[in-house]
Amino acid sequence: MSWHLSGASEMKALVKLVWRCWPYYRPQLKHLITFVALNLLIGFVIYGSLFLANDLIENKILLGERLQPLQAKLLLVGDDYVTTGAADEARLSDEQRQRVRLGVLIAGAAIWVVLTAYVAAVWYYMIWIYQRINQHLRVEMLARAEHLSLKYHSQSRTGDAIYRVYQDSATITHVLQYIILGPLRVVASVAFMLLLLLFFSPWLGLIIIAAAVPIVWLMRRQMPVVREQARLARERNSDLTARIQESLAAIRVIKASGAEQRLMAKFEADSQQALDAAFAMRKAMAVLMMAVLVIGLMAVLVAEYFMATWAITEQATYLGGTIALVGYAVWNLGAYKTAASQGEKSAILIWELAYLWSIVQDLTVGLKRAFYLLDLEPEVTDPEHPRRFPSALTSVSFREVVFAYGAEQPVLKGVNLNARPGSVTAIVGGTGAGKSTLMSLLLRLYDPDTGEVSINGIDLREFGVDEVRANVAIALQQNILFAQSIADNLRYGRDDIDDRAVVEAAKIACADEFINQMPEGYATELGERGGKLSTGQRQRLSIARAVLRDTPILILDEPTASLDAETEHRVLANLAAWGRDRVVFIITHRLSTIRNADQIALLEHGKLIELGTHEELLARQGAYHRFVQAEIGPTDEGAVDE
Repeated sequence: MSWHLSGASEMKALVKLVWRCWPYYRPQLKHLITFVALNLLIGFVIYGSLFLANDLIENKILLGERLQPLQAKLLLVGDDYVTTGAADEARLSDEQRQRVRLGVLIAGAAIWVVLTAYVAAVWYYMIWIYQRINQHLRVEMLARAEHLSLKYHSQSRTGDAIYRVYQDSATITHVLQYIILGPLRVVASVAFMLLLLLFFSPWLGLIIIAAAVPIVWLMRRQMPVVREQARLARERNSDLTARIQESLAAIRVIKASGAEQRLMAKFEADSQQALDAAFAMRKAMAVLMMAVLVIGLMAVLVAEYFMATWAITEQATYLGGTIALVGYAVWNLGAYKTAASQGEKSAILIWELAYLWSIVQDLTVGLKRAFYLLDLEPEVTDPEHPRRFPSALTSVSFREVVFAYGAEQPVLKGVNLNARPGSVTAIVGGTGAGKSTLMSLLLRLYDPDTGEVSINGIDLREFGVDEVRANVAIALQQNILFAQSIADNLRYGRDDIDDRAVVEAAKIACADEFINQMPEGYATELGERGGKLSTGQRQRLSIARAVLRDTPILILDEPTASLDAETEHRVLANLAAWGRDRVVFIITHRLSTIRNADQIALLEHGKLIELGTHEELLARQGAYHRFVQAEIGPTDEGAVDE
């Protein structure tokens, strides 16, 4: 009883999982119906042709028996070839048999040519349908991944998301092939062959049914093993993808550290684990399919023994006398070969069904991994009735902001900060103090756990995410650039910006000079991750990109860390002039940048411990004074105060 409940539960879970695919199949429903109809048609033609051809070859050509009326019409021969039903009627002459043979060869060649073209066209049609379905799911998965907060991405490996989007998403098309259409085709074929065998003798059907009992027991016993191995195989391959992604992303660091051998050792270990897991899954599948095939062929051997006996004694077939299509009223050579071939095909189809059911276990694992990404609810969402972003900015405030990536250790602890248009606020502090996290809250990359970030006194969570990010620009410390032209990199996300605005932004970031010295100026194609540029050049392009967005709030994350003193001074002067009516936040360690800020916010272990101008904070002789001393190194008090 427990076995039955377990099987019913598994089937219910599978049906539920397949039903989730329906929204992705529905747009292609008319194509799927057409595809199934085309397959049914081709199946009918193939099986019907083989059935007719087998009788024509075995009984008409080899034994000289006369044709059935339908056969004569198909071969375009006269009534003198057709049987009259008389017991003593003459057999076909040698000349007539040669004419039938020629007709079979011509018809077979014609059918082969037509079916080859037909199958190729239907196969292409199937791939076209499958790729449209896969495209739908892939796009939705990536869109969901993009809408998840950075808290999720910071806790997950990028390679795992890549594997889910690229590989696991493909299982939705395999569902059609291996869970719906494939089993449907196999079951329909087995049912058709069972009917043919019952046409000869009901005992043949009983033999096949008897063989099905141990086969079903084996499948039920082995499937959990296959499913577990499939889960491990996908997880190991996901880990391998993550290893490749992380290695290529950090290739400069790896080469600079001389860690190539260590990297290859880790890659080889991950690759071997993925290979072992894939092999273990296929081994479990092979054991099952071999056992099913052995049972099926044993049943065929038993059936063939009886069929051979019936053919030798020329016993009457079960329903042969009632069907006028072919002459199988009694067991003869043609009847034996036809029934035996159908029995062998049934055994192969049962083996294929075991194979398909094994593949289903892997597909369910892949589908669950794909839908896992879709089931994740974004932590940062739009309100039901979002407010419009203020046209005139008066303040940006952080009020008692608390945030943690995990429950065990808050990153920000009760931060209070206010900034007004025309001001530059420097966010300073040691590594891990929470500087970048604080600015990420302003972009709604995260939402605070408690407290609020507000614009003009309105909580950011009352605005739509896109509305906030359209009004806040950021120049990231990582200087992310793409393998596109310089102009396209600066416009990234804003294709509506004209060339004049691009040049103006580049001038503010002091990037116009080196851009014009490049072979094709602003049309120069950059290498992967901006590899053709120096670190300082990439940093200036990052600043220009942020300036080009022309937002009322600008965040600069270590904007001048790779610039020389003269260029830094020019960039900051340009930004000060450009940002007279804007709120600017600068995350930095460079004292030359900090000194000129309107206010300095010093974070330490997630707390805002000091706030004021450079001179005010130095005068307090507190944490900021110690921070400055640590930045400039051992010096006397005069140097610090200068």
